[in-house]
Amino acid sequence: MSAFSIPLSGLAASSDSLNVIANNLANLNTDGYKNENLTFADVFNQMQGVSGNGDPIQIGSGVETAGATSDFTNGTVTDTGIASNMALQGDGFFVVKSDTNNQITYTRAGDFTVNSQGQLCTATGQMVMGYPAVNGVVSTSSALAPINVNQAANIPAVATTTFSMDTNLDAGAAAGDAFSTPITIYDTLGTSHTLTATFTNTGANTWSYNLTIPSKDVNGTGTSTSVATGTLSFDADGNLTSPTGPISGISITGLADGASPMTLSWNLSGANGASTITQQDATSATSSTAQNGYGVGTLTGYSVLSDGTVQGQFSNSQTMALGQVAVANFANVQGLTQMGNNDYEATFASGTPNIGTAGAGANGTITGGAVEESNVNLSTEFANMIVAQQGYEANAKVLTTMDQVSQATIQLIS
Repeated sequence: MSAFSIPLSGLAASSDSLNVIANNLANLNTDGYKNENLTFADVFNQMQGVSGNGDPIQIGSGVETAGATSDFTNGTVTDTGIASNMALQGDGFFVVKSDTNNQITYTRAGDFTVNSQGQLCTATGQMVMGYPAVNGVVSTSSALAPINVNQAANIPAVATTTFSMDTNLDAGAAAGDAFSTPITIYDTLGTSHTLTATFTNTGANTWSYNLTIPSKDVNGTGTSTSVATGTLSFDADGNLTSPTGPISGISITGLADGASPMTLSWNLSGANGASTITQQDATSATSSTAQNGYGVGTLTGYSVLSDGTVQGQFSNSQTMALGQVAVANFANVQGLTQMGNNDYEATFASGTPNIGTAGAGANGTITGGAVEESNVNLSTEFANMIVAQQGYEANAKVLTTMDQVSQATIQLIS
C-alpha cells in the first residue's frame, strides 16, 4: 500500500526534529553556539479529480524537511577575566585562519587563547585575524594578519618637552619666604630626572622662580644646577598676569647619561585657559603636575576595547595599540556552511564577507575578557521535544493502523 510512505515521512520528519533538538541541548554550554530549527513542507499532493463545482480533489503525500535555520540572536555575555577572550554582540563573526592549510573560516566563539608565538588563537589553534599596528597606529587598509599580543614587548622612551604644575602660592607669605615643588621629567634615553621649581616671594604680588636639576645629572658641581629663572606677577585677584604665555626655551645640556640635550616648555595655562599658577591666601601647595615624557616600558598586560582594538598596557603607565580584531559580516548568514568546531564557511548563498572593524557599519561590538554563551533556551527545547515526541508517536500509530488494515485486506483476498 503506497500510503505507508505518508506516516513514514512523518516519522522521518519527527526524527529529524528530535535530532536537531538533541544537538541544541548537547551544545547548551558551547560558547558562541547558535540554536537551530527545522522547517517542514508538505509533499506534492496527488490529484484525484475535481468536485462538482470544479474544486480540485487532492490527497497529500506526506511531509519533508524544507530547510534548517540558525538563530543568530545574541547569547548571554559572561565575564571570564581572561584578557584574550572576546564576546561579539550584534551582527558579525570573528575571522580565523588555519595554520595548517591557511583556510579562512568564521566563528562567534570568542574563547581565544595565546599560542607560543604570542598570537591570539582559537581552542583548535586557528589564528585570530585582524589589522596590524605599527608603533601603536592601526592600519585598517592593510591586509589581515594574525593578532600578536607580544609583538611590542617594550615601548621606547619619549623625552619630556612640556610640563605644567597646578600650584598655589600663599598670598600671605612674607618677602623671602620660599616654596619648592618637584616634577619628574625624562630624557631621550628614558632616564628620569627631578626638576625642582623654587618660588620665592619678592614683594606684593611678585614671586621669583628658579628651576634646578641635580648637578650630578648634568656633570655639574654642587648640589643643584639652575636651568631657568624669572619672575611671576599676579593681580589683586591672585591671577597670573606675567608671563602671559608658556615659558619656553628651558635648556638642559650635558646630561651625564649621554642623552641628547633637552629643550622644555613650561605651560602656565590649563585646558580651559585659566592659569595653573595662582596666588591665594592659602598655604603654598602643588595639587598636581603633568609632563609628556616617559621612560622605557615593558608590556604588563592587554585588554580588548569595544571596537576590537587590542590595547597593550606597559610598566611606564603608557598604553599602545597592538592590533585590531577584524569582524566579518554577510548578506545572508543562513547561507553559511557549518564546519564544526564552532566554525562557519562562506558559500555562494552567503555571499562574500564584508570585513571591517567592530562597531563600524552593521558590525556588532566586542566585550573584552568575556565570552558569548550558547543562545539555546532550555525550556523552549524541552517544549519542542514534547511536540516532536507526540508527532512521532502519532505517525507510528497511523503506521500501525495501516498495517492492521492491510492485514485485514489480505485475509479477505485469501
